[in-house]
Amino acid sequence: MSVNNHLPCGVTPVLDDVHWMRQALQCAERSLYLSAPNPRVGCVIVQDQVLLASGFTQRVGQAHAEIMALEQAQALGFQDLSQSTFYVSLEPCSHHGRTRPCVDEIIRVRPKRVVIAMPDPNPQVSGRGIERLRAAGIEVVVGVLLEQAAWLNVGFVSRMLSGRPWLWLKIASSMDGYTALEDGRSQWITGAAARERGHEWRARSDLIVTGSGTIRADNPLLNVRAVPTVRPPLRGVFDGQLRLSPALRFFQQQPVMVWACEGVDPAHVAAFEAQGVYVRLLPANQNGKVDLQAWLAWLGQQEFNEIHVEAGAQLNGALLQAGLVDQVVGYVAPTYLMQGRPAIDGSAPVDLDAAWRLNVIECQKIGADVELLMRNEARWQQLLNQLIEQTERL
Repeated sequence: MSVNNHLPCGVTPVLDDVHWMRQALQCAERSLYLSAPNPRVGCVIVQDQVLLASGFTQRVGQAHAEIMALEQAQALGFQDLSQSTFYVSLEPCSHHGRTRPCVDEIIRVRPKRVVIAMPDPNPQVSGRGIERLRAAGIEVVVGVLLEQAAWLNVGFVSRMLSGRPWLWLKIASSMDGYTALEDGRSQWITGAAARERGHEWRARSDLIVTGSGTIRADNPLLNVRAVPTVRPPLRGVFDGQLRLSPALRFFQQQPVMVWACEGVDPAHVAAFEAQGVYVRLLPANQNGKVDLQAWLAWLGQQEFNEIHVEAGAQLNGALLQAGLVDQVVGYVAPTYLMQGRPAIDGSAPVDLDAAWRLNVIECQKIGADVELLMRNEARWQQLLNQLIEQTERL
């Protein structure tokens, strides 16, 4: 992609802007397991092509990337920043939330330029920070490496622009698409390196989701163990009629939640809540299971950005056929099982043209296995186009 594609008419970034924005995005990646539900943001302060300071967004309620970079610059003795350029991967916030507005602090030191990768996707505040910077006489460039910044924050972008989080399935299978033998044994189809890599996907998510069938069969914890994180994701399970036992080890580590259908026995709800489990009752579909559209809408209201689903064939298939899957993270072992339990179960397409197709955006070898990162390209392009339109209006 050309770096100029999403810049305002007549504005051309120099190659140095691209270089330094890449540095800001690398800083933002340090927020990957840290900042949710806030976006992952990085900031670098540069003068005469020399890096003065950098920062990335901390945990909720703590400093944003721009404040971290400013504090570092001041600690290093850089008091006069009037000739500097701030490179920020997201438009600086202009509203009072859990922290003070970053744009106020930037205006206070009056840098020469501020280069921004993408505008704030929140329609209620998008462009306000940019307007205030320009009103203060600071040159602002928007749209440098916009797509890369948006992809790093795809869940936040999705929630802001569509009201729903970004959801992916994590699937580990044999070459012929089986996740377990016919008797349910699955430990281990993929190797240790792939399993550890799967924990990285768990760690970056806000919520790890599974179904009651997986809990019954494997009694897993489904927590993050292979990746250090100070912000472990929440965990949740679909159990429409609350038939699981609250004594299972999945429920022993808090916080954890269960999604069940409205009208279930209040005594069952009380048993889970006595264990410290949060129970959310949602509408049922015609099959007596939790309505997935209502569930996803509820997640968006709860400020969840990215959802990691690690489940069996039925839940995978239900999410897929409901049109709610945005991405698949697949681990394929160089193994053939011939028969077994499939990764996804559902109604077959009437012909090949009706098959659900994904775009492979990354493919790499992880230990003895292959990791495939596949994206629902239509949904991604819809979000990206909305961001581009926002940028072009600025």
